[in-house]
Amino acid sequence: MLEPTQPNSEILLDLVRLKMPFGKYKGTTLCDLPISYLEWLYKEGFPTGKLGIQLNTLYEIKLNGLTYLLEPIKKQLKQG
Repeated sequence: MLEPTQPNSEILLDLVRLKMPFGKYKGTTLCDLPISYLEWLYKEGFPTGKLGIQLNTLYEIKLNGLTYLLEPIKKQLKQG
């Protein structure tokens, strides 16, 4: 039987902390990218490397209605 796993907090932290480095949404925090843009990237192909993995992870989070996982992290970062 598989054990339930917890989300990797470092990956989630990066999604809330890092900004899109290029394109139409340059400077937008990754977690604030619209799903329509993530869908477009999915169809076109995510960039290679760590950014591609992060965007693909965010796409899956938004696609599956799991954005609530990011809310506590966003609040914590705002509080400093």
